[in-house]
Amino acid sequence: MAAPEPLSPVGGAGEEAPDEDEDEVEAEDPERPAGVSGARSCGGGGSGAGAGGCGAPGAALTRRAVTLRVLLKDAQLEPGAGVLSIYYLGKKFVGDLQPDGRIVWQETGQVFNSPSAWATHCKKLVNPAKKSGCGWASVKYKGQKLDKYKAAWLRRHQLHVPAAAADESPASEGEEEELLMEEEEEEVLAGVSAEDKNRRPPAKGASEPAHPETTPPGKRVENKMRVPVRYCMLGSRDSARNPHTLVEVTSFAAINKFQPFNVAISSNVLFLLDFHSHLTRSEIVGYLGGRWDINSQMLTVLRAFPCRSRLGDADTAATMEEEIYQSLLLRGLSLVGWYHSHPHSPELPSLQDIDVQMDYQLRLQGSSNGFQPCLALLCSPYYSGNPGLESKISPFWVMPPPEQRPSDYGIPMDVEMAYVQDSFLTNDIIHEMMLLVEFYKGAPDLVRFQESWSQEHTYLDKLKVSLASRMPKDQGLCHVLEQVYSILKQGS
Repeated sequence: MAAPEPLSPVGGAGEEAPDEDEDEVEAEDPERPAGVSGARSCGGGGSGAGAGGCGAPGAALTRRAVTLRVLLKDAQLEPGAGVLSIYYLGKKFVGDLQPDGRIVWQETGQVFNSPSAWATHCKKLVNPAKKSGCGWASVKYKGQKLDKYKAAWLRRHQLHVPAAAADESPASEGEEEELLMEEEEEEVLAGVSAEDKNRRPPAKGASEPAHPETTPPGKRVENKMRVPVRYCMLGSRDSARNPHTLVEVTSFAAINKFQPFNVAISSNVLFLLDFHSHLTRSEIVGYLGGRWDINSQMLTVLRAFPCRSRLGDADTAATMEEEIYQSLLLRGLSLVGWYHSHPHSPELPSLQDIDVQMDYQLRLQGSSNGFQPCLALLCSPYYSGNPGLESKISPFWVMPPPEQRPSDYGIPMDVEMAYVQDSFLTNDIIHEMMLLVEFYKGAPDLVRFQESWSQEHTYLDKLKVSLASRMPKDQGLCHVLEQVYSILKQGS
């Protein structure tokens, strides 16, 4: 490995990748307080409410002209303390609605001019990769989404607009899909499994959903499940396909081929990877160091290097990657792969993961004519479908599509690995664990280890059981691990 440059693709991988959709645009009051982030006003860029400009006399009413102030003046909403809320990835935010239509976030007292500005700010605190907040579709007023109030206002004041058009969600299709994924994640974080939902008694009528405002007709059931697809069902690339679609891996035997390289992996690698994955409700990434023996065609994975950075945080990621590159050099290791987590989903690659892995394989290959493999590991710590308390950690490698079908996706292949139990935990591992605990301490997406994972076990119990399956032969450092667990319990 001649330079650290190949470390960069990982920053874009994962389920919670940045949105492609633009932020919602709203008509804003010109008196925006200095220093408060907000959505763009409709005074520029041609985004006014009609031909006459923003709010011009006789201009056609549009969704973008309907603000909280408009709804307050028309008595659709009433100002009040704590009447607005956002629930995102296990974190709840509460806001006060002011008589002038502004929002005061209770936790900090910050003032925002629109639902979009507030939602984007809050969601970025939990997931810095977020670009938009889907404000009107994710902020609730007294338990009901604001876009419903906007739709009702339009029906009353714009009689020539068909009801169906007025009822359309202000979110784009991409944002709508993102909201579905957010809600699925929220249910998992709240411990709601598919079985639990099936066991719930109907709250109203047998055919009436308990929360009708969260169930768009004809879309919810199919999108909520996120069922993995088989590779053979994908076909050619389609820009409309969700990049977070999970894909089943294919065995080499199924296509009458042999695995082109052997893999041996250290138990310490899986131990640290599993620990890292358990700490947060968000995705994590890291790198794999090891050696490639071209004569025996053996890839030996000896060390995990966690990235103590957030997806989307380019500056911190670059610093971490340089640090990891130097660590590889000092240990005489090569970069041989990467890992990341799907916290609440199966340990299967998404379409985006497949593309990142293929890019990685090509970049690690460089100008060399000889074959050099690159391994990807996926960890699923909190997926409710996992048997028992252990995380599922699965390797995959991507086979290029057939030459006659260059526009197809790469084929995610299941990789067989030999597990090598280490003699003991090294000081490096303990040091990395403490650095990770310090990094996530106080974060809103830190797992609360003292809370219940199931009826019988806390999240800390689950972590201990999962790590026990990857412990070295000599467990003399168990007292040190207990200190780490104690810090986790107190810090969360």
